[in-house]
Amino acid sequence: MAASPNPSVPVTTATSATATNTGPLVIVTILFFMWGLLTSLNDVLIPHLKAIYTLNYLQAMLVQFCFFGAYFIVSLPAGALIRRLGYQKGAVTGLLIAAVGCALFYPAARGGYGLFLFAFFVLASGITILQVAANPYVTVLGPAATASSRLTLTQAFNSLGTTVGPALGGILILAGAGSVAADQAAAVQGPYLALAAALAILAGLFALARLPRIGHAEADAATAGASGSALQYRHLVLGAVAIFLYVGGEVSIGSFLVNFLGEQQVAGMPAAQAASYVSVYWGGALIGRFIGFAVMRVVSPGKALAFNALLAIALVLAAIFGRGQAAMWAILAVGLCNSIMFPTIFSMALHGLGRHTGQGSGILCMAIVGGAIVPFAQGWLADHIGVQPSFFVPAACYGFILFFGLKYASLHRQEAITA
Repeated sequence: MAASPNPSVPVTTATSATATNTGPLVIVTILFFMWGLLTSLNDVLIPHLKAIYTLNYLQAMLVQFCFFGAYFIVSLPAGALIRRLGYQKGAVTGLLIAAVGCALFYPAARGGYGLFLFAFFVLASGITILQVAANPYVTVLGPAATASSRLTLTQAFNSLGTTVGPALGGILILAGAGSVAADQAAAVQGPYLALAAALAILAGLFALARLPRIGHAEADAATAGASGSALQYRHLVLGAVAIFLYVGGEVSIGSFLVNFLGEQQVAGMPAAQAASYVSVYWGGALIGRFIGFAVMRVVSPGKALAFNALLAIALVLAAIFGRGQAAMWAILAVGLCNSIMFPTIFSMALHGLGRHTGQGSGILCMAIVGGAIVPFAQGWLADHIGVQPSFFVPAACYGFILFFGLKYASLHRQEAITA
């Protein structure tokens, strides 16, 4: 999943706009990579924990419920915290909380599934604070004219993290786990302690970095006179639903991939081998971003979104009704379709909101909670009708995104979106 854009960033008060910001930009880019990696590692841990604790699919999806539920619960408090501490200290706080979440995996290996779920929530809470605090720095670490190129760079590294994560988890966790349940649980201890140490080091580097100051005064002045609510804009409401279903569908597919590829009628792969193919799924989004960047220079966002959603539906249905290599590669190819969806839906939903843009952005960010709910729904269906037919759930998610893209495309031709 892409890192949340932040179109409502306050005006900055950088002391030296021409100063060299290469070092701080490297640190921020590493942050994007890290939270992409940490998020996609869930796709490896879900089947791992399911096997250890003999969980059904609904119980296993509690991992994503706790992880993405943190986005919904912590987003607003994170904003308040950052207003109190500032963006730089807020990012450091987020990193340290995420480090604590990773460190909790060590006792969780002996404490049971409930402690693992708590560790996931703490980790995701830190990532949420980190995203809210760190995103603005992408736009201020250099000239405004090149802000979009810096955003492309950091988003690419976020996708690189989601691509590397499952393959790394397969090697370090799944392949290294023994046959005894206690040994399998302990396999997560070393990798997550290393991640905790890396996050703590990044927190220290971020605290010491000389970063531009980001003020709130201009943003407060811009929103103080705004009347009404962002919810009066129908396209924003539909966009929030689309974000909810997109994140839910994308995360749900990733969460079930190892089990899907383990089905005898599909590929019959062991978990460690299937984990490397999860990287192919997330890697498709990385490649698709660059393809989408070129295509969307000549194709309207609504049409591009609708096309990708329609193709995603066709691929998911092929995975549901197909067998063997055809079903396997069909579901993996959905990652390519996901590539442009999040930023396209986000920008379409915020179009024409004016002074309500900040509020609208917050609503869309909270809609990421779809990553907690949709996998839960697919888990329930998988327990009742099987893993392969349970993919009707993400297919339905893409159905709404197709509707949203077509509706936006028609409004786009009128060159305006009205409330």
